[in-house]
Amino acid sequence: MHEGVPRKPGRGAPERGAAKIAAENVPGGPGIIMIIEWVKTALIILLAAGAVLLGGQTGLFNGFLVSIPLFGSVAELVRGNAGINQTGSIQLKEAARPLTIVVTDEQGSHYGVRFETEERNAVYDRTSSIMGEALGSVSSWLEVKEDEWRAALSGHGVCYEYILPVKMSNLNGWFDARLPDIMEDAWLRRICIAFGEDKSRIYYQDHTTGSFYGADTASSAGKAQSLGIYSPNGAAYAFEAGVRGSHNVPYMLIMPGNEHPVVRSGSAGNAEDLMDAVLFLLGHNNEQYTWSSESDGSLRRVGTRFNIQINDAGGVRYRRLEVSMPDPGAPPQGEGEIIEQARRIVEETLGKVCGAAEVFYEAAEESEGDTITVLFGYYIAGGSVYLPEDRFAARISIASGVVTDLDINFRSFSLTGEYTMLLPERQTLAAAGCEFLLYYSDSGAEILQPAWVLAK
Repeated sequence: MHEGVPRKPGRGAPERGAAKIAAENVPGGPGIIMIIEWVKTALIILLAAGAVLLGGQTGLFNGFLVSIPLFGSVAELVRGNAGINQTGSIQLKEAARPLTIVVTDEQGSHYGVRFETEERNAVYDRTSSIMGEALGSVSSWLEVKEDEWRAALSGHGVCYEYILPVKMSNLNGWFDARLPDIMEDAWLRRICIAFGEDKSRIYYQDHTTGSFYGADTASSAGKAQSLGIYSPNGAAYAFEAGVRGSHNVPYMLIMPGNEHPVVRSGSAGNAEDLMDAVLFLLGHNNEQYTWSSESDGSLRRVGTRFNIQINDAGGVRYRRLEVSMPDPGAPPQGEGEIIEQARRIVEETLGKVCGAAEVFYEAAEESEGDTITVLFGYYIAGGSVYLPEDRFAARISIASGVVTDLDINFRSFSLTGEYTMLLPERQTLAAAGCEFLLYYSDSGAEILQPAWVLAK
């Protein structure tokens, strides 16, 4: 096995740990400039107006089917001038979706979806309102025994599994729920709705302590009828499958099949166009700047308030040179609002050019002062994309509603139509004895082969 590179955890999040790649896969003149800028701005306004007339909605990342409200110009939004700093005045949207969804019928047979992105999103669209209603009508959380948790997983219901732990307070915002304050700091990867004859219950496992919690909800069990279209496909939890090593990761879902798509990776666009897009988004589109070509082939622009550089692989590094003092009368931003601000930046940059990939929130880190750095990663076909030197798809630092630092790695991904056979999941679990994930390493090659990653 080859050593992988560990990712840093989010603020308060459990360590993600070092990753190892399993080897059991089969390889295979000024005035003119002003006029041009004015025309570009006018075109953008016209396109935005056209989008409103066509529906007033847009998708969250490629493959997502989530609408977002319009908040004036993009530059105003990023600077925090369109209400984003006001607590309660902004509707939070999910910055990550569960990578795995399980629908279990009344006989206890599972339909699991993980590697088919479009199908997973379709199942999510059908079940997320049920999850939101259940979370929003929780009576009170009580610790339950593991047997009750297992019964919920094996019984009639729906389970979400996130690839990394998420904070309950973030789910609270993403599903527009109103959870008890006492549970907001809990971290979880799996959350489940169990349908009963008259009412439903909701369960989760605390990722930090390992304890299980359950609560009655006002969610109607009758909503489960809409899920009858999903037929069992052979998915099973490790504790049900009785595979050797399952005692270490009993709640990992074992999926049938062992073919996974080969992925093509490449540049996401012209370097100067990508820099223009970032500067416009951050409110610098009308500012004067000087530019230079560096010895390493990268391009640099320096203005009075910013410094931005892009390399030949699409890596953009932005630093704000001047940060204005926050409005003393403005309410402070919560973590959820900062994540949402970062999500919208990602949506308007990476989300426009990443092709078949998705971009998911991974963590939020607190640093000096009131700065919070939000991290995002690439995912495709149910697998995580690793970028060299432990780089993220996006790393955005925000202080007092202002983006102070931003690192974006612009990449575009597509499916080649070819597949690689990997060791089946049951055998992989038996051999590894721990949880594993699908993994693509984007280290500069055009073609990316899938592989298993052992998560420890």
